[in-house]
Amino acid sequence: MGQRLSGGRSCLDVPGRLLQQQPPPPPPPVRRKLALLFAMLCIWLYMFLYSCAGSCAAAPGLLLLGSGSRAAHAPPAAAAGSVGPPLRQRFPEAPATPLTAGRETAEGAASQEEQSPAAPDSPSSISTFFSGSGSKQLPQAIIIGVKKGGTRALLEFLRVHPDVRAVGAEPHFFDRSYDKGLAWYRELMPRTLDGQITMEKTPSYFVTREAPARISAMSKDTKLIVVVRDPVTRAVSDYTQTLSKRPDIPTFESLTFRNRSAGLIDTSWSAIQIGLYAKHLEHWLRHFPVRQMLFVSGERLIRDPAGELGRVQDFLGLKRIITDKHFYFNQTKGFPCLKKAEGSGRPHCLGKTKGRPHPEIDREVLRRLRDFYRPFNRKFYQMTGHDFGWD
Repeated sequence: MGQRLSGGRSCLDVPGRLLQQQPPPPPPPVRRKLALLFAMLCIWLYMFLYSCAGSCAAAPGLLLLGSGSRAAHAPPAAAAGSVGPPLRQRFPEAPATPLTAGRETAEGAASQEEQSPAAPDSPSSISTFFSGSGSKQLPQAIIIGVKKGGTRALLEFLRVHPDVRAVGAEPHFFDRSYDKGLAWYRELMPRTLDGQITMEKTPSYFVTREAPARISAMSKDTKLIVVVRDPVTRAVSDYTQTLSKRPDIPTFESLTFRNRSAGLIDTSWSAIQIGLYAKHLEHWLRHFPVRQMLFVSGERLIRDPAGELGRVQDFLGLKRIITDKHFYFNQTKGFPCLKKAEGSGRPHCLGKTKGRPHPEIDREVLRRLRDFYRPFNRKFYQMTGHDFGWD
């Protein structure tokens, strides 16, 4: 009837709890290796997505992986100017009293583009997911002017580039909020990853006497972009914008002259004063060499946006990613629009405040204005090395 143990009990009488206390068998080595491999794969995938998040965030409507960082080459001499007397390069022509109170009213009618914040930087879903990535940096490049020259269009076009991160609103730091300090200014900037450029645009900087020294104090290496336009057309556009907000202001003709019978132009009116580009540029050249400034033709930006954006990308040391394929010409508005805006897969045109029809201006007044600006224009061509063809 079965063998007896030394204690006199049968082996069948061993308590079940002794069997339960036996240690479980170790997991097979293959299972441990698979678990380790899976953990390493998760870590690698996280690091890969982290590294490409910046490029994905700014891709126009789709995920661009490995789109390239800033090129290491220096900007071409033709785009950036030269140290010595610059060679003149002609741009392709684009296609074709109660008065004092009225002037104060015109000056007080603030531009939506220049006075109010534009739409804030609107990152895509990828950049929202990685909103904690990167860091906020002071801008390495600033669009400093000019009002009604095409600065908003240029900024919107540049934001298509995956290596450009720009704040949408105009900070107005170096002209209105300088006392708030650089820490406050830095906090306005979007987060960037290594290899991306931080930018902002405030057109009033170009005509602010203190701005050159203040920007230089922040960084002498800051790259400056100036979008300029025929000063007569720019003045009419400036007036048109004000007229849309204050229909009761005096006529363009009456605001233009200090004494119309004597033909004296009133340079105290900002619409006229902004167009004296040579005078404003003198202040900037005291703090920055001309090679550190890029002058963009507002007319060419409309007629050939890809060509002008090519110059800007070279100047910023960026790979030429923005090309003809990004634009289409809107016949109704009369200027180019983006096929796909940053962070969206849909076409994008600038708002209804852009492309307003200009009022009819007395041709004699326009002729006198052209005569007035001609010597300033020619000096500006000489200073920049570019003939913009406004005469």
